[in-house]
Amino acid sequence: MAELATPPAQDAGDQNAVQFGIDRIYVKDLSLENPGAPSSFQLTEPPQVEVGLRTRTEQVAPDVYESVLTITVTAKTGDKTLFLVEAAQAGIFSIRGVPADRLQPVIAVHCPAILFPYVRETIADATMRAGYPPVHLAPINFEALYAQQLGQMQGQPAAAPAIN
Repeated sequence: MAELATPPAQDAGDQNAVQFGIDRIYVKDLSLENPGAPSSFQLTEPPQVEVGLRTRTEQVAPDVYESVLTITVTAKTGDKTLFLVEAAQAGIFSIRGVPADRLQPVIAVHCPAILFPYVRETIADATMRAGYPPVHLAPINFEALYAQQLGQMQGQPAAAPAIN
């Protein structure tokens, strides 16, 4: 029988080791509006679907952060709103050993990327429960969004992300 190699044990007292932990993931807020029902179920033309995204992070304790990814999906036909779903997916993350100058990218890219599959499922479920086909959001490149935001803050266009 072959032996499995195990990585060397890390010293629990090593303060320089980078540690990233997911303490909890939860729905912070969920809103569903279905103002056109039941007449909206009779419409034959496909709706225009708009997706909005916001993120925010707050430090809640030393080395502990709450990150919230809010997605808003609005479906309209002409000037009539068929439905509006807004879901705020949150997570509590423990982040230790990350230098201060590298903390913001971790918070702005990695935390929302972890939350995205959960909010995607919440949005799909809510639209189904409203009586419509599920809305499956396309993947989001949070690294590119972060680079774009940095470029806007610095007054320059963001560089295109490298594709490997």
